[in-house]
Amino acid sequence: MEVKVAVVGATGNVGQEVLAIMEERLFPASEVFALASRKSIGREVSYGDKKLKCRDMETFDFSTVDIALFAAGGSVAKEWGPKAAKAGAIVIDNSSHFRMDPDVPLIVPEVNADAVTEIKKNIIANPNCSTAQLVVALKPLHDAATIKRVVVSTYQSTSGAGKDAMDELFNQTKGIFVNDTPSAEKFTKQIAFNVIPHIDVFMEDGFTKEEWKMTSETKKILDKSIKLTATCVRVPTFVGHGEAVNVELENPLSDDEAREILRESPGILVVDKREDGGYVTPVECVGDFATFISRLRVDPTVENGLAFWCVSDNLRKGAALNAVQIAELVINRGVLKNAA
Repeated sequence: MEVKVAVVGATGNVGQEVLAIMEERLFPASEVFALASRKSIGREVSYGDKKLKCRDMETFDFSTVDIALFAAGGSVAKEWGPKAAKAGAIVIDNSSHFRMDPDVPLIVPEVNADAVTEIKKNIIANPNCSTAQLVVALKPLHDAATIKRVVVSTYQSTSGAGKDAMDELFNQTKGIFVNDTPSAEKFTKQIAFNVIPHIDVFMEDGFTKEEWKMTSETKKILDKSIKLTATCVRVPTFVGHGEAVNVELENPLSDDEAREILRESPGILVVDKREDGGYVTPVECVGDFATFISRLRVDPTVENGLAFWCVSDNLRKGAALNAVQIAELVINRGVLKNAA
């Protein structure tokens, strides 16, 4: 089945990654439209060997496409997502705007693919990048031994905050070497040669919204009974999120058993040698589709405890890849036919 697809926000980091991944995975698109704001009309973006000229999102007729992949932020999704959905397109949105809407499924295909049948508004939400890789890792362990509680600390790259954030890291790093005083604009403090325990806004309980997202989204995607607490930290890397994860299980599961279960699970690659370099770091996961698991071990401080290290390319699995996988799911599960 060939489908027509619009990519909204085609000039941004995630939008360009969506186009690259569609081409890599031989997505069955008969026609692809690159949409952006008026200031980007006519700008060319790559789609495999082709060059697509950006069109104005505000004048585009969404009734001419089957799927609209939104990678343009919450304000754009809020205004234009429902319009595209009303016009008949299945909207797959990468922003946080629709994620907690009870009538909008929040999907990671390796975890809760069946939720695609629950679509009501022609809108499907893509989870937060740090949540996506986490639930891919948690799902097999939860199925095997039932997770009671999760404690996770993230090491999130600057690309999670957009191109301006990546530029700030680059410019600060370059400037420090010539004795310039670092100027913080996108971030609240210097990001070069530093880590910042603050992503998104603070909430009344002292957690940040990023930490709240991880908790709320994990419950919606995986199991509302799981208790989760997160500390989200921005680190001076360009691409690739790392997570140090501690899980407490209902039932006993050895590290060897967990390792074998994870090795057989979709979307996961286990690289776990107890030797120098026997693990995956963010630099090494860039450009890959997988969620990598390393440093898997028993946590002896709690009953039925495990700890592990998890890394993934946040622009891919954390955003663009997951959105394209959802689009593939929409096609394979016959959702387009039902929506029509």
